Amino acid sequence: MREWIPVSTSPKGRLVLAAVRAFGAQPFEEVTVGQLAQEAAVTTGALYHHFGSKLGLYEFVRRDVERRLLDRMEGAIAATAARSEGVKAALLVGFDFALGQDFHRLLAEPPAGSEEDALVAALTTGAGGSQALGRVLAAAWRASLLAVGAGVSVREARGALEALDFAL
Repeated sequence: MREWIPVSTSPKGRLVLAAVRAFGAQPFEEVTVGQLAQEAAVTTGALYHHFGSKLGLYEFVRRDVERRLLDRMEGAIAATAARSEGVKAALLVGFDFALGQDFHRLLAEPPAGSEEDALVAALTTGAGGSQALGRVLAAAWRASLLAVGAGVSVREARGALEALDFAL
């Protein structure tokens, strides 16, 4: 259960919205605290007060965006009878969501600073507990997002996910 829902007009809410935009457009390392504060119209002290660090803000935003993604992917897995069809549907639903919401840059890389990778965990569960397959599927999904960021057409990148063939 979510502890707090950001209000876009509060300093904390503006920081969250600025972070979604910034981390959606640039890799974590390229985003600066000053840039985030300026876009949110707050001081850098507000960022440190609310989140402790740039990484703290990133992790907050990442968890929120990732939870929205995983809700959709887990729903797709649960909605199909055949496990492999459900996992493939989850990959496609997640791909469409990430691109449709401009979250593809934010979600294309494994989480920064965190050891747990919720996408791998969800795909591992969907793949019947095979951690190796969960990791491979997460890597393929992220590679499709990175491909779009590198100029590959959405249709071609989505087609690559559709072409995955695996049995569970």
